[in-house]
Parts: sequence; C-alpha cells; structure tokens
Amino acid sequence: MVRMSAEDRREGVIRAALSEFARGGYYGTSTDAIAKRVGVSQPYLFRLFPDKRAIFLAAAERCVEVIDRLFRNAAEGKEGEGALHAMAGAYTEMVTGQSEWLLMQMQLYVAAATAEAAGDHEFGEAVRAGWARLWDTVHELLGSDVDETTTFLACGMLINCLVAMGFPSEHKVWAGISSVVLSERGERGER
Repeated sequence: MVRMSAEDRREGVIRAALSEFARGGYYGTSTDAIAKRVGVSQPYLFRLFPDKRAIFLAAAERCVEVIDRLFRNAAEGKEGEGALHAMAGAYTEMVTGQSEWLLMQMQLYVAAATAEAAGDHEFGEAVRAGWARLWDTVHELLGSDVDETTTFLACGMLINCLVAMGFPSEHKVWAGISSVVLSERGERGER
C-alpha cells in the first residue's frame, strides 16, 4: 500500500472541500463531512489546515485558479472577438456541464457577503481578491478594454444566475446573451 504524502492529502482535502462547500456553503458544511469525503480524521484535517476558514479559502482559490486557467487556455492564440467567443463558450460549457464550479462561485459570493455583514472584512477581502484576479485576467485577454471586460463579466454573472435558477437553454431569457458582447464591440466600431 502506497502512503499519500501530506501534499497529496492536502490536495484531496481541497477537492473534497470544493464539492462539499459547493453544495452546502460555508456555514452549512461541516469539517467532518469534508474529512469523511477525503477519508481522513478531523484531527488530521486540522494538521493540514488550521481551521475551516482556511479550508474554504483554499477551495475558493482553487475555484478561481480553474476559471482563470479555463479563460487563458480558451483564449490562447486568439485575440479580439476570437478570444472573447472562445472564453465565453468555454465558460458557459463549464458552468452548464459541471455544476460544482457554478455552485462554488455562488457560495463564494454568499460567504463574502455574510462575512462582511458580520464585520469579518478579512474573509471578504480574501474572496474579493480572487475575483479581482479573474477581472485582471479577463481584462488582459480582452485587450485591456474596461468596457469589454465589464460587459464580459456581467454576462458571465447573468449566465451564473440563469444556470443556477435552472433556466433551460431554449428559454427566452437566454436570447440576448451572446449578442450583448458583440453589440458592445459594434457600438465602439470594433469588429
């Protein structure tokens, strides 16, 4: 039997935590559930991470890293409208095909808002820092245009909400999403 290294166990905890937090949120997920999912004891879990908050922030960071990598891979070798469409398509496929990523994002927003409301600005800042890095990535990949970055991310948030609410792809609420970004480019004379 091959023993896993602490780093491998830590990675397993992050993956398990992402799944558990995606479904139950920060406050609704127990560290016991995470430990059971990964097959370790709670005391061992806390040798890898100091507390539940650190586990959540590691899972949040992983979520941001995966989306950042998705955008970079989709846009690789493309620019302008080609990069925009590739990133939008890859992201839409990700959140519609693997609900864990969508749910974890939604939990990030809830956790940050809840922490802020409770006066825990450090926790909210850690979550916001990850989202700000995504903004920077999209901004860079779309040619450093603030309006285009904002429009792209706004459409992404709308996609998140529509998928989370379970709207089928043929529903009328999806009709204008793909044209929003293109109309933004067209209004500025870019094609």
